[in-house]
Amino acid sequence: MKKQMTHIGTILDNALDNFRACSDTEMTRIWEIWKDAVGDTIAQNAQPGAFKKNTLIVHVSSSVWMHHFKFLKQDMLNNINQALNHELVKDIRFKIANLHS
Repeated sequence: MKKQMTHIGTILDNALDNFRACSDTEMTRIWEIWKDAVGDTIAQNAQPGAFKKNTLIVHVSSSVWMHHFKFLKQDMLNNINQALNHELVKDIRFKIANLHS
């Protein structure tokens, strides 16, 4: 009897699912919903970078945008959590970074 080959990605996904916390899986959804939650203009100038203890670290293209996003922070937070269907993100911190590396 010949066994079918399994793609390495499937094996890794299954292994990671066994060790990954549920909040980690939910957190990765931020990257999936980002553009829809914040809009095209923000998505072109800011991207989720990391997620630590319910705080989303957002990489921003410039100090001008970072200043602007501080005024939009609460709306961004509300839109992200609404897109996730629950309050996963409690705070957003902005950090200047190269978005197109």
